[in-house]
Amino acid sequence: MSTEPLRCAGALIVDDDGRIFIQRRSPDRRLFPNTWDIVGGHLEQGESLEDALRREVEEETGWTVSVVLGTVGEYAYTGDDGINRVETDFLVRVDGDLRRPRLEEGKHTEWRWITESEVTVLDEHRDVNDGLIRRIADDGFAALHLLGL
Repeated sequence: MSTEPLRCAGALIVDDDGRIFIQRRSPDRRLFPNTWDIVGGHLEQGESLEDALRREVEEETGWTVSVVLGTVGEYAYTGDDGINRVETDFLVRVDGDLRRPRLEEGKHTEWRWITESEVTVLDEHRDVNDGLIRRIADDGFAALHLLGL
């Protein structure tokens, strides 16, 4: 078994109002069940970060990445399965109907757009690595400010 952490890519999808898209993971998910999360997932064998980012956005929302605005950060964590991961998150814009994401059936149960003042919702049902997803969102909103968006 490899001792290298799994690599992941995440998308902080931004709308015209400067809100970030989140979706609730299904209560049946092995990792972080019933929690709010950003779009993203593990890199497949031989896949680049940007390719994984684009694939995950398409798979989880039906949208396509139109612009990568920048890198938000790189985050190391251990999932509740005991596996170490390193996730690189990006601020992105997408093409598609932002009022009608196509959630991955069985993986996500609901979605919403949040403002900077609503990031506390990301703390719901978070027992492992408390604060990680909220810190990622805070960093995303800080990057939006730096970009003047």
